[in-house]
Parts: sequence; structure tokens; C-alpha cells
Amino acid sequence: MKTTFPGPFARATLALVLAATAAPLAMPSPALAQSQVPETTEARLRRLESELRAVQRKVFPDGAGKTFAPEITAPQSTAKPVGTPASTPVADLLARMDAVEAQLQRLTAASEESQDRIGKLEARLTALEPAPAPAPAAASSPAPATAAPATSAATSTSTDAVAPVKVPAPAPATAAPKPAPAPKPAAPSADRVAAVEAIEKPATGDAAEDEYAYGYRLWEAKFFPEAQQQLGKFVKAYPKSKRISFARNLLGRAYLDDDKPGTAAQWFLQNYQADKQGERAADSLLYLGVAMAKLKETKRACVAYAEFKNVYPTEAAGRLKAQYEAANKAVTCN
Repeated sequence: MKTTFPGPFARATLALVLAATAAPLAMPSPALAQSQVPETTEARLRRLESELRAVQRKVFPDGAGKTFAPEITAPQSTAKPVGTPASTPVADLLARMDAVEAQLQRLTAASEESQDRIGKLEARLTALEPAPAPAPAAASSPAPATAAPATSAATSTSTDAVAPVKVPAPAPATAAPKPAPAPKPAAPSADRVAAVEAIEKPATGDAAEDEYAYGYRLWEAKFFPEAQQQLGKFVKAYPKSKRISFARNLLGRAYLDDDKPGTAAQWFLQNYQADKQGERAADSLLYLGVAMAKLKETKRACVAYAEFKNVYPTEAAGRLKAQYEAANKAVTCN
């Protein structure tokens, strides 16, 4: 182990002490001393240092704590390692799999929420869609007046066990059920065509009034199919006319007189529900009961008569008294 002396002053002092000690041991001969070149102080110090190191190596081969400590030492590094050791490949793979599973769970939850919202929207759209129009009534079988069980509409069977209830509140004209279109009549004979053409169509300059008056003349002449066609044309062309209540009621009368009480009941009910204060609303409610009676719907006929008497007491005791009493006698109401 190499020994380092503290400094130049300590080395010089040590050299002088050794030189003074070694001088009595070996005295050079006069001849040898005269022949040697005087040794400089620097050279002697270097030689002494080398010899001292050699002795030190011999005496202290391992230098176990027997050497001088150096005056200047290298600074000790006190910095701690920064960061953490890198993770293993397996740990990285597991972390990535956890991240993928978490993302998949979020996507699944979002998909389920979207499906739920779409289902609710479809249900709302289905509820908002209008109901399909009723199928046209056949000429041989009467059609029901309306699909509502709480009305006085006719049905195709007389064994219906539904309890009679009051006629519902009137609905807007646009919301009332459309009556089934009249079946196309067979080709009339030449005599009938001539008789119909003989009925004069008014020409007063008021188109709506003229169309209604012509339909009334056809019904009065008992040309019921022609009256149905003419009055149906008027109702479609002039829904806001002052004669609309007259026309719908008369159209029901034309079907009723043509032995088609099912279609007649639809027009009577529509006219009553569209405007209870209409000029012929009371007539339509009364004749609705008549149509029900012809369809063997006694309970519903009684409901219509009771409603007529309750809503239109003046009409029941005045203008329509005879018709009401005759219709009421035709059925037996509890």
C-alpha cells in the first residue's frame, strides 16, 4: 500500500532526523569522500523518500492502518440514485391489459346507454304515429260507428256485453273518425239517369249553398245513392261552410234511409262530436239512437236517447218531440 506524507516541511524534517541518526553508523573513507560529488538536498530528500517507502513496504506489507492519512481526500458522493428501477416486461404487459379492459368496460356501458335511449325514442315515435285508418265498410255489413267502447257507436254483433256509458265530449272536426266511403253504386238504368237529370241544380251564385241544396233535393226525391255522393262531395269541399252541420246530418240520413245504418251511425256521431252546438247536432244524436236500434244495439240506442234528452231538453220537448217519442217507443230501456 502506497504511503503519502503530509507535506514538504514534514518530509524535510524527517530527512534531517534520519541523516543525523545514520551518520555515526557508516563513516566513508577519506578517499571515497573526496571522490564523490556532493549530493544536493533535493536529491537526498528524494532518495530518502524512496528508501522509506521501501522500508515501509517491507515492514508493513499490507499497510493495515499503519500508514499516514492523506491531507486531501476525494469528496464522498452523497447523491442517492434518482428514479425507480425499470419494471419487468410481464408487469408492463399486465398494466396494458388492465387499461384495455377498463376502456372496454367504458365502451360497453356507453353502448348499453345508447341502446336504451334509442329504445325510448322508438317507443315515443310509435306512440306519436297516427292510428291506421279504418277499413272501408262493405255494403252488406254495417261498420261500427267508432272504435271507442265508451261511445254510442254501432258494432256488427248484437251480443256485445259492454255496459252502456255516456257519449264522450266532442272532439275537433279534424279528430273525428272519417266515415267509410260509400260503395260504388251499380250502373243506373236509363230511366233513373233521366229522373236524376230532371232534378234542377240551383244556380244562385253561392257555390256552397247550391251544392248543398242540390244534395238535399236528391235526398228529398229519394235518390239516396246520388244524394250520398253529392253530400259527400260538399262535406269534403266546404268543411267550414255554415251548412256543414246540415250536410253531415243529411248525409247520415241518406245512408240510414238507404238501409245502411252502420255508415249512417258514423256520420251522425261525427256531426255530434264535431260541434255539439251545431244546428243539426241534436238531430244527429237522436238519429244515432235510431241507427243503433236498427243494428239491434238496444243498450247503445238507449244511451243515445238519454244523452239527447239530457243535452237537448228544448229540442226533445219541441221541434224533435215527435221523432224522439217514436224512436223511444221502438226500444225498451231500463
